[in-house]
Amino acid sequence: MHKFIKENINDFDKKTITVYFVLRLLVIIVMIIQIFHKNWEAVFLCFLTLVLFLIPFFIDKKWNIDLPTPLEIIILLFIFAAEILGEIQNFYGIFPYWDLLLHTLNGFLCAAIGFSLIDILNEHKKKHFRLSPFYLALVAFCFSMTIGVLWEFFEYGVDKIMKYDMQKDQIVTEISSVLINPNNENIPIIIDNIENTTIYYNENGNLKNYTIQGYLDIGLNDTMEDLLVNFIGASIFSIFGYLYVKNRNKYKIVEGFIPTSKKIKE
Repeated sequence: MHKFIKENINDFDKKTITVYFVLRLLVIIVMIIQIFHKNWEAVFLCFLTLVLFLIPFFIDKKWNIDLPTPLEIIILLFIFAAEILGEIQNFYGIFPYWDLLLHTLNGFLCAAIGFSLIDILNEHKKKHFRLSPFYLALVAFCFSMTIGVLWEFFEYGVDKIMKYDMQKDQIVTEISSVLINPNNENIPIIIDNIENTTIYYNENGNLKNYTIQGYLDIGLNDTMEDLLVNFIGASIFSIFGYLYVKNRNKYKIVEGFIPTSKKIKE
């Protein structure tokens, strides 16, 4: 990994390289600490983070796609915030809105990538599609939402197969359900003041119980909140992308988030 960066260091912006090496050093420090604690799952996450850090550089060198410096830095910080701060340092648990913040940013970034896909896939100037600004914004929005949905599929699959809790459970005090209708009718019964719920489970042949204040929602609210903020992030970029196409000089800041094909520039 280090060899790849060292061989191509002159091709990347100094700000990106500085952020990369600072974050890389922090990840290595965290990895060493986790090795001492024999937390091998966290060690694997640290190694995975180091690999993911190479994504912006790999895209730039192998696929001839120019990632703007602001986008490269945001991607590196996003990976660090999600894996090291979120998972290992438990920012997801400490800060209630950490997960929502990252999903909002993910929606924004994916919309930027979707916005640039048409230019990247059409590498020659003579073969450019003449698409309206609205259509470009729509493509960006739909691409971002599709990625968001696929990620929720991934979280659900990991939770079901590997028994994780990526779709974080939440405590609620109100439910409405037809399942508890005593007459078996398709009419929801509303319970709006759940004080506590007792969960009985079997552990090594012994019946145990655990009581929570309220009712345990197993990930539905988390999933819908993630998709909602992804929608917000995608909408924000799509609007700015639309305005950028309409007036590139006035909204030039948007270029800092849009990947472009190097072949188009040549």
